[in-house]
Amino acid sequence: MTDGDDGDDGMLDVAAEAPGAEAAPPAARVRPSSLAGDTTRRRASTRQFLHEVNVEMRKVAWPTRAETVNYASVVLVTLAVLMALIFGLDLGFSKVALYLFK
Repeated sequence: MTDGDDGDDGMLDVAAEAPGAEAAPPAARVRPSSLAGDTTRRRASTRQFLHEVNVEMRKVAWPTRAETVNYASVVLVTLAVLMALIFGLDLGFSKVALYLFK
């Protein structure tokens, strides 16, 4: 920060913080519309919102049935392997704990 700047405007002045860089003049700073008092935007109607959701969902690259089955089988096999590993570790540690504290 420089000596005349009180920093109360809520803006992050990166140029002033960088060594060897000059601060941008206050008029060159860009404020987000929410801070600039832009209250003219209105909410979309429910119908418009659902229409836009439908348009965006059409752009989604949906997996094929074969890809979905492949992904699901990979997840289930990985889940089974990890369950067996955790079960084995739990059983082993419980046997060791029972042996130690007998």
